[in-house]
Amino acid sequence: MSGSSAGSPPDDSGDDDRERDRSAGSSQTPPAPEEPPGNTANADDGVTIEDDGLLRWFLNTDDETVMVTRDILSSVAIVAVVGLLLFGVSGIWPPLVAVESGSMEPNMYRGDLIFVADEGRFAGDAAAAGTGVVTLENGQESGYDKFGNPGDVIVYQPNGDPSEVPVIHRARFWVEEGEHWVDTKASEDIVGDATCAEVTTCPAEHAGFVTKGDHNDGYDQYGNGISDIVKPEWVTGKAIFRIPWLGHVRLTFDKLLGGTGASTPPSSTLQGPRPAPTPAGPSATGFGPGGNLAGVAAIASTGAGAAVAIGRHRN
Repeated sequence: MSGSSAGSPPDDSGDDDRERDRSAGSSQTPPAPEEPPGNTANADDGVTIEDDGLLRWFLNTDDETVMVTRDILSSVAIVAVVGLLLFGVSGIWPPLVAVESGSMEPNMYRGDLIFVADEGRFAGDAAAAGTGVVTLENGQESGYDKFGNPGDVIVYQPNGDPSEVPVIHRARFWVEEGEHWVDTKASEDIVGDATCAEVTTCPAEHAGFVTKGDHNDGYDQYGNGISDIVKPEWVTGKAIFRIPWLGHVRLTFDKLLGGTGASTPPSSTLQGPRPAPTPAGPSATGFGPGGNLAGVAAIASTGAGAAVAIGRHRN
């Protein structure tokens, strides 16, 4: 029989292709909408300024730049808190100072970090004239000692002059106004046969301390020519304890900064018939945690065991 048979047309592939295209097109995922502008936070860490606020975002974001800034600020805050605590204990600023040379050896060495306090704090027994400072003479009687010897190690302004670099030495004994201390209290091992009439600081023009570096041969008021008798009001602090070697950090800063803040040390002039003593090495005991960079001023005195510390303020 000729003619077409009933049923499906012989070739319907075109219709099938069109149907498959329509099905495939309908199954595709629509593109994601664009994120609205204005969000400055890192989207990957899930913290945004808009949702969490600036402070919380700053504290919790994983943005690398913010993390570095956050770490720096945290370190500065810790240092500030520790500094305030030390200031509260010591009563002066800065409370930590770095030994610069050797006039207090073997009890303080170059590079030691020294904690200092207001002279009225931590007063020992037999303090002189209500000052809070125990002299070597009184310490020998009472058994009070600091840094390997009887008596306190004090920081003072030579001749009370704020333009002079302060000195850190041991208070040897107290003298009264008009006292002929060379004849009455000075050690013969130090002054020899000298008499009061031969020493410019004797008799004492005012009451105060006679001082000396533990490693030096002469008193600061005889032989070294560093200062007159030290009045109590010239004393800016006293040493409490030391941390070996840590002061080298401050000394390194000072060297890199070219000794910023350091002044010319006072000369060691002869004040009696005895030849001037020769201290071992540059004999200042200096202190200060970082030069001007850390807010400390240099306090050095060759042959005087002076201390280096900047911006010290009494409480």
